[in-house]
Amino acid sequence: MHDPVPATGRQFEIVSGAARAVVTEVGAALRVFEVDGVPHVESYPADRLPPGGAGAVLVPWPNRVADGRWNLEGEPQQLALTEPARHNAIHGLLRHTAWTVVEHADSTVVLHAMVPAQPGWPVPLLTSVGYAVDDTGLTVTHTVENLGARATPFGLGVHPYPRAGGAATDDCTLRLAASSILPVDADRLLPSRPPRSLAGDEVELRTGRRLAGLLLDTAFGGAAPAPDDPAQLVRHTLTDPSGHGVELWADPVFGWVQVYTAEDFPGRGRAVAIEPMTCPPDALNSGTDLITLAPGETWIARWGLRPF
Repeated sequence: MHDPVPATGRQFEIVSGAARAVVTEVGAALRVFEVDGVPHVESYPADRLPPGGAGAVLVPWPNRVADGRWNLEGEPQQLALTEPARHNAIHGLLRHTAWTVVEHADSTVVLHAMVPAQPGWPVPLLTSVGYAVDDTGLTVTHTVENLGARATPFGLGVHPYPRAGGAATDDCTLRLAASSILPVDADRLLPSRPPRSLAGDEVELRTGRRLAGLLLDTAFGGAAPAPDDPAQLVRHTLTDPSGHGVELWADPVFGWVQVYTAEDFPGRGRAVAIEPMTCPPDALNSGTDLITLAPGETWIARWGLRPF
């Protein structure tokens, strides 16, 4: 008899001082990140699939593709409808793939996965994600390499649910480094109009807005570093009533952020996903902020979490 494998596969723990993270084999998802035992992402048991996409790597596109259809150089492509209720393809092709560990040290782990050529995605890609913890927090590094013979567009996102320690989500304040909002239709959550500037109460998200009563499944654009930021990083924050919390930082290529307020995250109730993305929903059709990789070309970008 063999020991049963949990739904998320093997678990890879990394530790540095008081910082600890756990990454799953299936989906290369961030399942745990804590400092001194204080949680800074919403977690879940290893023997269940990530609720609400928690911690997932979203590649070769984040968010939704309408009807799973797009065109590559005029050639129609049809992706599997992985969000059948809304007739969309959602969150890429590697959420349920077993990734291969290529490096695992005390404080770092690196996993690779192949996006093979397949119906709906004709160009093979090799992608990796590296997680590292240190006394400043968590750093995540993504690479994508075009293994094919033709150029291809792609996008990348991630799906963490940051957490300000033990504070209730509704008592926390969300601040986004974004300047626009993408209107979507209510039924399929697909873009219905071009992005527009934040207006009315939405502007408060730039300076900080309490999450109580706020319901979002919304893409925000114009995410950019503050002019006086020496590191030139995009910075979103979730802050508890005492002024402590967690910062989600990202390279400027992550110019979009999806915010999703979950009502029933297991064991937690209300939770908030803050999802840095390189492109908006349905970008494979709109072309907005897609990254194009030439044959043999490699792309690299980083994001991370910093408790404060």
